[in-house]
Amino acid sequence: MSDKKTVSLALSNVSHSYGTTSVLQTLNLQVKNGEVVVLVGPSGCGKTTILNLLSGHLQPSTGRVQRTGNIRTVYQHDGLFPWLTVEENIAMGLRSVSDTAQREKEKQDLVELIHLRGFENHYPHQLSGGMRQRVELARALAGQSDILLMDEPFSALDYQTRLRMRLELVRILEQRPRTVVFVTHDIEEAAQLADRVLVLSSRPATVCRELEILTPRPRDLTGSTVIETMKTILMELGLQH
Repeated sequence: MSDKKTVSLALSNVSHSYGTTSVLQTLNLQVKNGEVVVLVGPSGCGKTTILNLLSGHLQPSTGRVQRTGNIRTVYQHDGLFPWLTVEENIAMGLRSVSDTAQREKEKQDLVELIHLRGFENHYPHQLSGGMRQRVELARALAGQSDILLMDEPFSALDYQTRLRMRLELVRILEQRPRTVVFVTHDIEEAAQLADRVLVLSSRPATVCRELEILTPRPRDLTGSTVIETMKTILMELGLQH
C-alpha cells in the first residue's frame, strides 16, 4: 500500500438526484489510503448512493468523483454463486491473475485467511451466514483490489455473528490492509470499526459531523471510546439529548 496520506477516494461538491428527488447535496468527502471510513445516517439518506458513486456504478448529477485503485464491493446479502464451491467462488476474484501457480497459491492463502480450511468444496447453501460473508470478503480481497466498499455487509446476520464478523474484519485488514468505506445503520459497529465516522444528515444528505477515532482496533464494546462515540452519533442523529 502507498502512503496513507494519499487520497484514494473523494467526492467534491457532489449532488445527485433521482428524477425530482434530491438525495445528495454539495457533498464533500475524502478517504485516505488504508483508512476505514464508516458512513452512518438516517434510513434513505443516500448512503448506498454514495457507495455507487464511489464505485462508478452511478455518475453524479453535479460534482466530481476521484478514485485511485481497484475497487471491490461487499453487499448486505452475499453475492456468492450458488453453483460454485467456496474455492471456486474465491477464484472468481482471481480471474485477472494469469499465472496458474500464483492463482492457486493466492486461492489457498485466502482460504487460510478466512479460516475455512476443510470447507473448500462446500457450496454456499452448506455454509452459515457468517461463513458465506467470509467467502465474500475473501473474493473481494482477491487479486489486485485496493479498496473495499461495504454496504451493510453484516446486517443480515444475528447479533453474535455480527460481533464475530467485526473481529474477523479487523483481523483480515491487519493482514491485508485495504482502504474501506463501510455503510451501516449500526452505530455500535461504526464505533468499533472506524478510523473516522461520517454522520450524514437526512435527505438531501450532507456530512453533518466527522468523528475521528484514534483508539486502535479491536475495541472493547464497553470501552470509553466506543461508548462516547456512540453517544455522539446518537446526539447528531437526534436520538439522544
